[in-house]
Amino acid sequence: MATLTAWKFASPYGADDALATLEKLQSEQLIQVQDAAVVSWEPGRNKPKTRELHSMKKAGALGGGFWGLLFGLIFFVPILGLAIGAATGAIFGSLADVGISDAFINSVRQKVTPGTSALFLLSSDAVIDRVAAELKTTNPELISTNLSADQESKLHEAFGHED
Repeated sequence: MATLTAWKFASPYGADDALATLEKLQSEQLIQVQDAAVVSWEPGRNKPKTRELHSMKKAGALGGGFWGLLFGLIFFVPILGLAIGAATGAIFGSLADVGISDAFINSVRQKVTPGTSALFLLSSDAVIDRVAAELKTTNPELISTNLSADQESKLHEAFGHED
């Protein structure tokens, strides 16, 4: 079963600092990173910068369409207002089908603000206590949603990446 997590950091560079730690943990087989993306939000900017971490991708990882949709809903749709309300409702419904709730989206939207960063992971087989202990030095705040096997399958079906 996969877990989608969002780790919030108190600086725009905190998520980048956590990447080296995750690479180390993955090499020690303490976590399997299936896909990841970073959001960095510089103070004074209207919107964050986002990027996928292609170097950590594995076969079957989610494509850019998934991250673009998720980040669009979290960071950019609120700016657009009610003009696309019905379409947004349909998209929220589709994401809920794969285990990404309105509560998750709203929580990330409220916590990842100018001057912060976030690391979004689709991972499995994590040794939670070891991963948490290693990441503790970067002082993250964890926001997570667990995906059932069926939800993970739907997520890969909807946003699967083909090499």
